[in-house]
Amino acid sequence: MENGGTSSFMRTRRLESYFNASTGLSVKETVKSSVKEELELKPRTDLYADSDGWASVLISWIKIFICFVTMMFTTFVWALIMLMLLPWPYERIRQGNIWGHLTGRLMIWILGNPIKIEGAEFSNKRAIYISNHASPLDVFLIMWLTPTGTVGIAKKEIIWYPLFGQLYVLANHLRIDRSNPTAAIESMKEAARAVVKNNLSLIIFPEGTRSKNGRLLPFKKGSQ
Repeated sequence: MENGGTSSFMRTRRLESYFNASTGLSVKETVKSSVKEELELKPRTDLYADSDGWASVLISWIKIFICFVTMMFTTFVWALIMLMLLPWPYERIRQGNIWGHLTGRLMIWILGNPIKIEGAEFSNKRAIYISNHASPLDVFLIMWLTPTGTVGIAKKEIIWYPLFGQLYVLANHLRIDRSNPTAAIESMKEAARAVVKNNLSLIIFPEGTRSKNGRLLPFKKGSQ
C-alpha cells in the first residue's frame, strides 16, 4: 500500500513537472487564469442595472411632458370653440365631452398604460358614472369612456387649474363647495334635477378627493 501511494505521488509530481516544463505555468496559475477568463466572458449585468433605471425614469418624464403639451394644446383649441358657444350651454357640454374623448384617449395612448375594458356596450347609455380616484389617470379614462352629454361634479377650486379649470367651467360642468356640507348637498340636488331635465349623464367621484394609498375612501354626503 505504501509503495502504491509513493508511486502515485511520484506520478503526480512528474505530471506537474511536465506541465511546468511545457507551458511555464504551474497548475495553480493555470486554474487562476481559467477562472479569470470565465469571469471576463460572463456578462456584467450589474453595470447596466443603473443605466436601465435612469432610462426608464427619463422615458417616463418625456411621456409626462408630451402629455402636458398635448393637453394644453387641445384645451386651448376647445376653449376658443366654447367661447364662441357661450349662448348655447348644452352645446358647450357636448363639446366638452368631445374634448374629453379625444384628450383622454391621447393621454392613455401616450403613457402606454395597459387597460382592460369590460362592459363597453353600456358606455353609451345615460347613467350616473361612479369612479374611485386613485390617480390623475382616472379622470382621463372616464372622460374618454363616458358618452356625449355627460357632466361632472368637482370642487369649486378647480377653476384655478391653468386652462383645464377654465375649460371645465366653460363646458358647463358643476362645482361644489366642499367646505360647506349643506351647500354641497344642495348642489348635488340641483345637479340631479339638471341631469333629469336635460337627459344627461353624470360623473361622480364620491370619495371627494384622491386616495393616497389606492384604498377606497368613505363616500361624501349626497353621493349615496
